[in-house]
Amino acid sequence: MTDWQYQQGATLIDPNEAEGLIPNHVQTRRDLDEWEQRNIISAIAWLEKTGPTEILNEAFIRKLHQRMFGKVWSWAGTFRKSDKNIGGHWYQIAPRLNNLCEDTRLWIENRTESEDDIAVRFHHRLVQIHPFPNGNGRHARLMTDLLLENILARPKFSWGGGKLTEPGEARNKYIAALKAADNHDYQPLLSFVRS
Repeated sequence: MTDWQYQQGATLIDPNEAEGLIPNHVQTRRDLDEWEQRNIISAIAWLEKTGPTEILNEAFIRKLHQRMFGKVWSWAGTFRKSDKNIGGHWYQIAPRLNNLCEDTRLWIENRTESEDDIAVRFHHRLVQIHPFPNGNGRHARLMTDLLLENILARPKFSWGGGKLTEPGEARNKYIAALKAADNHDYQPLLSFVRS
């Protein structure tokens, strides 16, 4: 790839991960985003057809990522093998992900919080874990929408109504809300996801 530009808050792809790019015609970040979006649309069509409800497990989380990015990256659906600017050490991914799934099932079972609170906490922790080399935000948002619609029987989030993959006010608010949640202040994220 010749023009590898990153936006604020984006996770950098290391050279070994960049070698996993499947389409050889991709030359810019814009090309990559367009190719990934086509793959994501295909994954959404698969989800609408299958309507999965058994999503709180490592196998499904990996499968969804593979469906979203499998025609773009050879490592799609595979946990990252390098540390990033977010997410902790790569070898902690599986146990942290399993803890998140278990915690989410308990939150739902015990009705400890509202459905939106559960979904926001799930989303924030999934983003924090950052299981994959790339596509974590998009994957976490789609996982959260599945949790809302297919398990919690709530409408999916509007995610600020803007395009979160591009620079702008919506992305800035989203990142600021995630950072507030890092400090256990979930209110900005709760407000943002339904705005």
